[in-house]
Amino acid sequence: MNARSGSEPTPTKNRTTVERKSDRELVVTRTINRPARFVFEAFTKPELFKRWWVPKSCGLTLLSCELDVRVGGTYRLVFSHNGSEPMAVFGRYLEVSPHSRLAWTNDEGDDGGAITTVTFEEQAGKTLLVFHDLYPSKEALDAAIASGSTSGMSETLDQLDELVVTLGAS
Repeated sequence: MNARSGSEPTPTKNRTTVERKSDRELVVTRTINRPARFVFEAFTKPELFKRWWVPKSCGLTLLSCELDVRVGGTYRLVFSHNGSEPMAVFGRYLEVSPHSRLAWTNDEGDDGGAITTVTFEEQAGKTLLVFHDLYPSKEALDAAIASGSTSGMSETLDQLDELVVTLGAS
């Protein structure tokens, strides 16, 4: 209990870890305070995905979100930064195992892009979320890190955690 009489304790914010595992691999890990089925839905339903994927502090606006979440299905996200020319990221789903695993390509780069695999491991009503990005080369991963594209993951996953906890309360 906290100081407010009869109220539940405030959940502590979970830590996001980002670790370069090799020349081509980046792994992001975070525990989310809801069961895997809720977290998986937030990745696969466009109306939920667009509410958490873009870090609020970065000035990006998600203009459109198309997710055809099935093996061979595609995704396309269109962003704008402070009114700039829209930019799209897109790819296709390689693996879809409900509530446990997703894998997709990141096809917008000239070098073929990374392959992202996300696992959802339920542990005592919470979900251990692990992103594994495999880049085509050391240079591609170096460029992604240098561009800052990996720096918003903690805020993004904070937003995911807030969303699924809120959805669970309603």
